[in-house]
Amino acid sequence: MEPITLTTDRLLLRPLASGDVDAVLAACQDPEIPRWTSVPSPYTREHAVGFVEQICADGWRDDSLYNFGVFTLDGGALVGSMGLVRLGQLAAPTHQAELGYWTAKEQRGRGYTVEAARAVCAWAFDALGVERLEWYAEAGNEGSRAVALKIGFVMEGTMRSKIVQQGTRRDSWYGSLLPSDWDRASVTPYLPHPA
Repeated sequence: MEPITLTTDRLLLRPLASGDVDAVLAACQDPEIPRWTSVPSPYTREHAVGFVEQICADGWRDDSLYNFGVFTLDGGALVGSMGLVRLGQLAAPTHQAELGYWTAKEQRGRGYTVEAARAVCAWAFDALGVERLEWYAEAGNEGSRAVALKIGFVMEGTMRSKIVQQGTRRDSWYGSLLPSDWDRASVTPYLPHPA
């Protein structure tokens, strides 16, 4: 897919570029990011270059990852990274994707991540035809869970031993967001199990 940009009232979401390497490197020095995500620790310049110039660029090119750098409209500060990951199930008949994100320490608590996630989810539903968005986080990651809940994700449970983090298997929380949760239609009819 050709990379795109999205805008919200306060944010610009665009593919990361070489000029963003230093900002990504600085943000990923916060120990909370590698603690709760797959970001390596210690995080080096080589990691940032590889993420920006290879992983993200290749993801758009081969339809495996649609990642955005999230920036403030006022000043262009890096807020974080957000995207649709694990896109192997995006095609018919499953039409599924996973939402992933991290937020720079100094940008947390301002509602930016929720605002950006709403834009990415709307794009996924409206432009890509996603019929099920999934969210996963290591059990205990209250910040990520709070964002997912504010977006409208329905928590579905805990998966045992789902994530390998720093050589240890850990449990994962997971949830989903359906187009119907946002009063949107799906191409494939949904027949929920009667409660």
